[in-house]
Amino acid sequence: MNAMIMPTPSVRNVFLFFMLLFCNCALAQEGLKVAIAGLSHDHVNPLLNAYQRHEVNIVGIAEADKALIRRVQDRYKLTDELFYTTVDEMLKAVKPDVVLAYNAISEHVDVAEACLPLKIPLMVEKPLAINNEQAQRIAALSAQYGTAVFTNYETTWYKSNQALKQLVDDGGIGTVKKVIVKDGHQGPKEIGCSEAFLSWLTDPEKNGGGALIDFGCYGANLMTWLMKGERPVAVTAVTRQLKPSVYPNVDDDATIILEYKGGATGVIQASWDWPYSIKDMHVYGDRISLHAVDGNTLVRYSNPRKQENVPVKEDYFTDHLAYLQAALNGSIDVADDLSSLANNLVVVEILQAARESAKRGSRVVL
Repeated sequence: MNAMIMPTPSVRNVFLFFMLLFCNCALAQEGLKVAIAGLSHDHVNPLLNAYQRHEVNIVGIAEADKALIRRVQDRYKLTDELFYTTVDEMLKAVKPDVVLAYNAISEHVDVAEACLPLKIPLMVEKPLAINNEQAQRIAALSAQYGTAVFTNYETTWYKSNQALKQLVDDGGIGTVKKVIVKDGHQGPKEIGCSEAFLSWLTDPEKNGGGALIDFGCYGANLMTWLMKGERPVAVTAVTRQLKPSVYPNVDDDATIILEYKGGATGVIQASWDWPYSIKDMHVYGDRISLHAVDGNTLVRYSNPRKQENVPVKEDYFTDHLAYLQAALNGSIDVADDLSSLANNLVVVEILQAARESAKRGSRVVL
């Protein structure tokens, strides 16, 4: 497979330009003004809970599914005036600080087409896009209109991951040799995801795949971050259908191996067949290893029998809303972080190569 054409180094500059553009922008006194594109992703529920707690100001919601709108309205007591049928219609009526997309992954590019020409920043739920073509289109729009695109992952806000990265960057483990990332749960149906969510999450065209996409993206995101944006030289993946009667159209278990030029290896284990929910990362260096067990627990190992808990700081952002507030104020540099466009273009490339590798049963060279 030929190396994809990546955006020029100006992609990084887009973010820096964006920060300068917005650094003098005074956000509304009532807090961040957000508009929502789609309601079918269950990750929208924490945002709507935050709205009920008056922590965020939602100025518009674009959703075409009337039955879904009614369910959300009943649950969160939302007024009719908030709702619009399309993103274009919504953005003609309201001027948000940012749009948050909670729709099918395949539809992220459509939301970008609506927002970025209006210079309205966009944050999508992970991953950025279902394939390189859509990801590159989003990147081109971001560059053309000087407007940022972010991708939201739950694990970005894990204090353990942030502390681990700082130790790695400071040379605390020596050279990174191997990273193992495990992500997933018992399965989206098994844990009670909504029918609206399942309707596209288990559709290979709308989600891009199954567990490989849904949870493989976490490991690709974290590995790219640890490797400071470096692309792997090769990707090998195996996917399985452990529950074909439950998920007949997509994989429900995936293992992805990433090879890097300097010898580092990333192993991503993504599954809808874990016995419990899991999101952890183990990084092995020359002398020690670090294990981010969960969002608040980081353990250092000097040998299998010698371990100690590492304190994690409380000074990182607790969620995507706090992060976006800082980003839109221009008070942080977002060029290479977990939410950045640069990182997530590599994530999509890894996922596409992993799908190809699993399909043809061989290693894919980038």
